[in-house]
Amino acid sequence: MSLMKPSPLPHPPHAVSRLRSSRLERSTRPFLARGGPKGERCGGCRLILSHCLCELRPIVPTRAGVCLLMAEHETLKPSNTGWLIADVVPDTMAFGWARTEVDPVLLAVLADPQWQPYVVFPGEFVAPERVITGLPPVDAEQNGNKRPLFILLDATWPEARKIFKKSPYLAQFPVLSLLPEQLSRYRLRRSRRDDHLCTSEVAALCLGLAGEAATAQALEMYLDVFTDHYLRAKQQLNVDWEDELHVQMRDLVEGL
Repeated sequence: MSLMKPSPLPHPPHAVSRLRSSRLERSTRPFLARGGPKGERCGGCRLILSHCLCELRPIVPTRAGVCLLMAEHETLKPSNTGWLIADVVPDTMAFGWARTEVDPVLLAVLADPQWQPYVVFPGEFVAPERVITGLPPVDAEQNGNKRPLFILLDATWPEARKIFKKSPYLAQFPVLSLLPEQLSRYRLRRSRRDDHLCTSEVAALCLGLAGEAATAQALEMYLDVFTDHYLRAKQQLNVDWEDELHVQMRDLVEGL
């Protein structure tokens, strides 16, 4: 088993990274993540330095975009997978959610004529007339050839329901209700139901519906690699850089 760790490449901060920095600036107490000497983690992937995976980040140009509405503490969680979406999908926007105020930049994004926003949420909790289960063709007249923008509520399930109900500016948009056939592979937090997918898994399904199969595949594999590194760091195990998962991930990144 090879223990050699690749040197990370520098990447500019993306939307989730900037939102996290803003959240930390507002904190009254320092945030100390567990796991390294004095909580030291990579600023690019949030993992302890010995398990950094920045070298394996697959940035894939897409026509679709992702808009993350993030609950108060999500950006501070090292296990948050909205960060992975922003790593992979260049047109990822991220906004902190608050019941009493709305970021004007968010409203501007939702009103931008280049985008057709879709709120991704289970259809069983939504009025049937708002629910769709698929996307129109790219050149369909009804969407004016707009780019799909997937609005993902990055939060625990109770928080996501609150965000959906308490955000009237989302009421004008169709609700994309996913019908995933696979069970969640996410192992970093517990869920009462195996069909509750993590945020990056939801994004991968949306990208697949939008015809972005390569991006969806890259995001799925990237989640697997992130999970492997995260759990190995937690269990104080070395990363096997030459196992099948890492070889496939390197091949994917080199082919982009």
